Amino acid sequence: MSTVLITAFKPYDTWSENSSWLALVELAKDFPPGVEVTTRLYPVDFAEMKERLAEDMQPNYDVSLHLGQAPGEPTICLERVGINMGAERSGPSLPLAEDGPEAFRSSLPLDEWAAKLIAEGIPAHVSHHAGTYLCNATLYWSHLLAERMSLQTQSAFLHLPLATSQVAASGEKLASLPVEITARAVRLILEELA
Repeated sequence: MSTVLITAFKPYDTWSENSSWLALVELAKDFPPGVEVTTRLYPVDFAEMKERLAEDMQPNYDVSLHLGQAPGEPTICLERVGINMGAERSGPSLPLAEDGPEAFRSSLPLDEWAAKLIAEGIPAHVSHHAGTYLCNATLYWSHLLAERMSLQTQSAFLHLPLATSQVAASGEKLASLPVEITARAVRLILEELA
C-alpha cells in the first residue's frame, strides 16, 4: 500500500477560503483504496510552513502531494520544477537554501497524470515553473528535505484553480472549477499511486 502525504493551505489575502483545502476536504470524503493518506493544512507563512513540513515528512512517505491555489488559472497545473528562490509578496527574492541546489525536478509521472486528467474531461497541464512564492517553496523544500533526511519520498505540487464558490462569493470575473472536479482530479492521481 502506498503512503501519501497531501498538504493544502489556509486562506490568505482577500480570500476567505483556499481552493486547495476545499478540494482536500472534499477528497477526504472518499479516498481510493490502496493508499494510506495523511493530510495537513499549512499556514501561508514561509518559516512556519517549512518547520511543519520538516516534521510532517519524517514518516518517510512514498509520495508527498502538495496542493495550492492559483487565482486566475483555468486549469490544474502540475508543477515540474521547484527553484531555490522565494519571495514574500512585498519582499525581495532570496534563496530558499543558501547551500541548496538551484532547482529540483519532480520525478513523478506528471505528463501521464495530466493526460489522464484530460482524458477524464478535467482541464490540466504540466507547468515548468511554480513561481517564487510559497507554492514553489513547498515543492523545493520537500525535495531538499527528502534528500537531506535520506527519505524515499517523491514530491509533486498541483496548483488548483479557484473553486467556483469562491469566485461566486467574490463577484470577480475569474476562472474556476467546482471543488468536486478538483477533488476528483486528485483522487485520480491517488488511484495511479495505488
